[in-house]
Amino acid sequence: MLHLASDTDAAWLPRAWASIDEVLLDHAHCEKKAAGAAIKLLFSYPHHRFLQEPLAELAREELAHFQAILARLEARGVRYATLKPSPYGMALHALVRRDEPDRLLDVLLISALIEARSCERFQILADGLPDAALADLYRDLLASEARHHGLYLELAGELVSRAVRDARLAELARTEAEIVARPCEWVRLHAG
Repeated sequence: MLHLASDTDAAWLPRAWASIDEVLLDHAHCEKKAAGAAIKLLFSYPHHRFLQEPLAELAREELAHFQAILARLEARGVRYATLKPSPYGMALHALVRRDEPDRLLDVLLISALIEARSCERFQILADGLPDAALADLYRDLLASEARHHGLYLELAGELVSRAVRDARLAELARTEAEIVARPCEWVRLHAG
């Protein structure tokens, strides 16, 4: 279960296919940001021992995905470059509360939701892309995205009770659904 409050509109897939190189470039940036976010948590919360090994492993896996997407871009003749990000991540991170442990809880839950949305969209790409190699790539990434979603939820459960975690997750998921539904001029993994 991905804990999302909405499903991606069916119109996203044809838009993504029409801009697939841009989607792949965005995907590379997302994997790099996900690795960086896990590493930042390691440095920001060294006193939370329960975070250390799981987030170190997650960061390694995200970097491996980043390298795989870079190779796919290169094989397609697409130069890795800066890409204007969608407002999705910024809007989600604006919801993070300031005081601890609420701050860490929110970061973990927002990370879980981002992984969940990635997983949902990877499934759409795996099932619907006419390019079999790209569909296979996204099929191969599905399990790890689902696992990352579950890991962030598990880590949040180490911090607070399940009831507190689930209540805040539901609240954030409702807002995430509103954010991802906002019109965006580009197609991205988490927008468009």
